[in-house]
This record gives sequence, structure tokens and C-alpha cells, in this order.
Amino acid sequence: MGKPVNSRPQQRPPAAVSAAVSEGPDADAAAPPAPGPVDKAMEVLAALAGPGAPHRLADLARRTGLAKPTVHRLLRALAASGYAEAAAGGSYRPGPRLLGLAAGALADDAALRRVGPVLDELRVRTGLFASYAVRDDRTVIHLDVAAPAQGLGLDLSPGTREHVTAGAAGLALLAALPAEERALLSAGPDGAPADETTREALTAAARDGYAFDGSDAWADRRALAAPVRDAAGHAVGALVLTGLAFTLDEAAARLYGPMVASAAAAVSTSLAAQPGARLGLVPARTAGGVKDTRTPANGREEAEETR
Repeated sequence: MGKPVNSRPQQRPPAAVSAAVSEGPDADAAAPPAPGPVDKAMEVLAALAGPGAPHRLADLARRTGLAKPTVHRLLRALAASGYAEAAAGGSYRPGPRLLGLAAGALADDAALRRVGPVLDELRVRTGLFASYAVRDDRTVIHLDVAAPAQGLGLDLSPGTREHVTAGAAGLALLAALPAEERALLSAGPDGAPADETTREALTAAARDGYAFDGSDAWADRRALAAPVRDAAGHAVGALVLTGLAFTLDEAAARLYGPMVASAAAAVSTSLAAQPGARLGLVPARTAGGVKDTRTPANGREEAEETR
């Protein structure tokens, strides 16, 4: 959106802040526990797998909120087991073992196998980036990206993450959610409700079956997306077209919108007919910091406390 509720991806609270303990007799008993070694290692892995590798130690410390000595110690342990790899200038990048795990998981994902050919067709028919995105709490992650022959100068690759209100992918997923959950996820960090521009975009997405971000936070970038649903009708992912403003204007959106919505409906039907397909449904966090308990696409219930 031109002025999304949060124009920058929402960062997790730094581990150092999460570890702080209130003092005195009135300390909050419900304060989250201090992160343990596994939590810290997962934060470093997540930062390591982010775009822009290889990453400098200072950058990884800033992204995770951990002290440099802690990050360095964890990186050495991860490198020893193949999950990280030292690069030039004291920087680090994902190691072969981490890359192998990611490749194996993606290759075995039923949703991505079905989505891949659809993305290729959309890319060929439109000349734009075509991607499949899922929601992770208040962010959206592009898991698979089919890039046009000419990249259009856009930085969009698998693993690209954006705030859920910052573009069409998130808007398409939000518009398909129940009103209460949609309001919770589109609220600002201070709990303020979504601005008028975001509300209008969500209304249009619910009406049209696809979302078009005609005033993207990246200024020269535009996106269009339609939700992919499971057998129960829950939005679990989104097909996304992304291009520059002159390649994806309102006229192009009116042409491509029904096309993407139709493709998303076909993918939904295909996946719903395949038992056990893992579609990426992520429960929303409640105001109290605990995720809602609901039955995701794989049929298992989960109620996970935030870190």
C-alpha cells in the first residue's frame, strides 16, 4: 500500500530484550521466558538464510538482537555441523547441509509441485514475476518465484519476506480471513486499526477475488494476488504477479486479475483433492502473545506460545 499500516517488515523483538526480567515484587509473572540456546540458534539460522548472503557478523547480530560474541559462537557451531559456511571477509552464508534440507523439503512439498507449472504459465502469459506466497504471522514469504527473461530490475526471489499489509500478497490473504482475525493482523504495532487505504484495498479484494496494490510501498513496484484455499475454504497461500508500475497498471490489473483468480481456484481444487497436502496455514498471534488454536490443513491442532 502507499502507506501500509507497517511499511517495513515487522521484526521479532531482539533476543536481548526478550531476555530482560522485571525486577521487584510486582514483576509480571506472565513475562515470556528468556530465549534458550535453541531459540538463539534458530534466530541466527533465519537471519543467515535471509537475502543478501554472505552476511557479516555485525549484520547478523543486528538482525537477531543477539550480542556479537553469541552470534559468532553459534555460527562456529553451525559451521562445524554444515549448517553455515564461512565466506570472505569474516562473513557467513548458508552451509550445504542447510541448503540440502531446504531443497529436500521444497522438492517434497505437494503445494509447490502443483504451483510450479502454474507460475511458469503466468510468467509466460504476462511477462511478469509470478510467485507463490504463504503467511507467517504478520509477514508474507514468497516460497517459489518464476522470473521473466528480463528481470525488470526487481529484487524478488524465493525467501523474500514482506509485511502482510505491504503488498497484494498479504492483502489477498487478509481479505479471505474472518473479520476479527483480519482486523488483528492488519492493525499497527500500537494496536491502531488499519488506515483507510488498506481497508479499501481489503474490501476490493474480497469483492473481486484478487487484490491489486496500485500504490505499493516500493513506489515503482506493483503486485496483484489471488488466494489459494484448502478444502475447507481457508486461504493458505496466494498466487502473485509482480512488476514495475508501467507493466502492471490498473488496466493490466483488470486484465490479469481474473486470470490469476482462475489459476488460484484451479490450484485450490487440485490441492484439496490431494490428502495431506501441506499448504502453509499459519495461525495468527493473539494480543496476549499466544497463537490461536485452530486446525491447520494437515489436521493437527497446534497452540504455540511466542518466544
